[in-house]
Amino acid sequence: MMGTLAAELAGKGIRTHKEIYRADASGDIENVGGILKITKIVVDYYLKAPEEKQPQAREAFDAYLPKCPAAQSVTGCIELDHNLNMEAL
Repeated sequence: MMGTLAAELAGKGIRTHKEIYRADASGDIENVGGILKITKIVVDYYLKAPEEKQPQAREAFDAYLPKCPAAQSVTGCIELDHNLNMEAL
């Protein structure tokens, strides 16, 4: 997911090198009918971007999920929650 978002950001001229772009992922595992299942994945993205590029970063974030192979592989099976946290560069 992080790579797909990075590609969308790059398409808008927003850099994503490791000093300014990262993601933290967590999830929930629950006992569903006696079987342990991953039921939720949460990805929090952190991006430092110039203030004038932040609207484009938000557009990229809003558009990347349908293009993401990983996300599309689990959509409908695992709840996905994702957030973009930005600060000025």
